[in-house]
Amino acid sequence: MTWNGDVWTIVEFMHVKPGKGGAFVRTKLKNVRTGKVVDNTFRAGEKVEEVRVERRTHQFLYQDDLGLHFMNTETYDQLSLQEEQVPMRKFIKEGGTVDILVHTDTEEPLIIEIQKSVELLVVETDPGLKGDTATGATKPAKLESGALVYVPLFINEGDVIRVNTDNGDYITRVSTV
Repeated sequence: MTWNGDVWTIVEFMHVKPGKGGAFVRTKLKNVRTGKVVDNTFRAGEKVEEVRVERRTHQFLYQDDLGLHFMNTETYDQLSLQEEQVPMRKFIKEGGTVDILVHTDTEEPLIIEIQKSVELLVVETDPGLKGDTATGATKPAKLESGALVYVPLFINEGDVIRVNTDNGDYITRVSTV
């Protein structure tokens, strides 16, 4: 929706009908461009302009001095974004896919979404310790996308692991060398 000259998404809302006076809607809104979250109350009958948004799948091609380059998987059109526009960049590998929500009137990319978990190759970590699964100790591991995550001691270079993209936590080992 467009409100105060910017594009917002509704995170939470609650319709309230008090005993006296008119009904209203209490909302929590998130600015699509900045990520800022604000609380606002809309009175009954107050109008906001809807924004038409499309979800389009894009493949991450490469990164250079001009930014990150993505290709629409249906039309093959290419799109460049600055690194700060892609908040979860550290979990996207070349050839990986993301969903980009696009404002259909202006063709402006609004939100970049990635899967909740991704499988990435461990490219650098200390040697693994066989059988050490009970202690819960961890060590740092660098992944093929450049992300640094903490993994159990038994993980080796060349292993493929699943990582939670919301918090960057190790989930499980998918395959071994």
